[in-house]
Amino acid sequence: MTRRLFCFGLGFTARTFARDYPEWQITGTGRSPTADGPQDTLSTVPFRRDCPVENFTERAKDVTHILLSVPPDDAGDPVFDVMAEQIRALPSLQWIGYLSTTGVYGNLDGGWVDESSSYNPTGPRGQRRVDAEKSWLRQYDEFGLPVHIFRLPGIYGPGRNQLVSLKKGKARRISKPGQVFSRIHVSDLVAILSASMNKPCPGSIYNIADDAPTPPEEVVAYAAELLGVAPPPLQDFETADLSPMARSFYADSKRVSNAKIKSELGIQLKYPTYREGLTALL
Repeated sequence: MTRRLFCFGLGFTARTFARDYPEWQITGTGRSPTADGPQDTLSTVPFRRDCPVENFTERAKDVTHILLSVPPDDAGDPVFDVMAEQIRALPSLQWIGYLSTTGVYGNLDGGWVDESSSYNPTGPRGQRRVDAEKSWLRQYDEFGLPVHIFRLPGIYGPGRNQLVSLKKGKARRISKPGQVFSRIHVSDLVAILSASMNKPCPGSIYNIADDAPTPPEEVVAYAAELLGVAPPPLQDFETADLSPMARSFYADSKRVSNAKIKSELGIQLKYPTYREGLTALL
């Protein structure tokens, strides 16, 4: 039986999935086409809050899997608000994956979180993710939809990494004592999604992260070492000229446990730390 994946948001993750798993039939939504990567072979349809997917019930009648990567807006989760009823009506659906963020945990001052940790979002973006998670999980509780939640840290991979930032002159080393971030290589992320698709457990929540939560300035320094260039000067967070959005990312510091993806999904990371990931990307 052919497995058909519909992606609400054919972005970095979904397009990497298409590249790494070409046996899938994949369609999805997009705002506008781009020129690089495997997307040239993918069929996209428009979707916005004010523009539902046209003829979705007919278009997706054979869809077996759905990936949700459209972020919430100020009014909530647009896919849930506009499309949930039609998604519930799909006859062949086996798996739904909602890409959330580890921001739902908020700030732990560098402490560890796992999937049992409480919601504690810092600011409205994190709260919107909490609300979206709860909305989709209610679809499992009330209607039996095969919903899975994946909480993502920073994603890096081809074209989106500190090697590229350094080459473009956009990399910065910001020092904030005690600050650590978790991250994941996009190829490991899609391998985790694939493992869940092959072993669905509706209602489950998974943290996605590699094995090495790390201060961000160390990652930049390692990338510079790989390139054989001097790293950018270290800047103090308190006095650095950062946009409000960039500064908000430093509000949370935590280490994300990935034990569950290993124990339940049998994951062995190809890139267990940023060192292996950046070296391969070089």
